Amino acid sequence: MTTTLTAVLATSDMLEIDGLHAFEFALDEEKLLIIAMDGRAQKRWSFSLEQLQAAVFDETLQSWTLTGDVGEHRLVCVNAFTGNNNDEDEADADA
Repeated sequence: MTTTLTAVLATSDMLEIDGLHAFEFALDEEKLLIIAMDGRAQKRWSFSLEQLQAAVFDETLQSWTLTGDVGEHRLVCVNAFTGNNNDEDEADADA
């Protein structure tokens, strides 16, 4: 079974596009919108569902090659780890 970029995006917490980390992105029924900061400048990318479906996964680089309206982009999907220190609080309360 082949995983699609759309399926991977649904479970991603962060993206890296063209070397920039993007914590803010939205995928809906029509498009993917990505917002990232490059220094003080805000950059935005928008990709249609057709462009997402045409994306190709590069096994060597572990990234997606995605062609937008203004050229080709490299997209890395990342799942973030979340910390939870509730266990430490409970252990302290029991002592």
